[in-house]
Amino acid sequence: MNKQQLSDQAKSIKDSDMERHTTQLNEKMNSLQSTITNLENQIATLQSQLQEATSKLRSPNAPSQTVQNHIRLLHDYNEIRDIGQGLLSLIAEKRGVRYKDVLEEFGVDAND
Repeated sequence: MNKQQLSDQAKSIKDSDMERHTTQLNEKMNSLQSTITNLENQIATLQSQLQEATSKLRSPNAPSQTVQNHIRLLHDYNEIRDIGQGLLSLIAEKRGVRYKDVLEEFGVDAND
């Protein structure tokens, strides 16, 4: 082989290596682009889910409304508890037993 043929062969190998390397880079770039697209879709889905969940929550801008709701619920609970205690007291009186005995019979702790 002469010098020109060796030069042409070396150039051909370089061109072949360059094409292979370029192909690999393009494949890697396509893979990364696909991953980016998938991640962007996941972000959009999660943002949508977050927005939906946030809209289902009570208004975070109204803490006084939340406090008022808790006060109302406590008031309702206290009324129901008082009625229950009154009924248990009537049962104890009717039976002629101690109030504490009726509480134990119904499985109610004195602290309930």
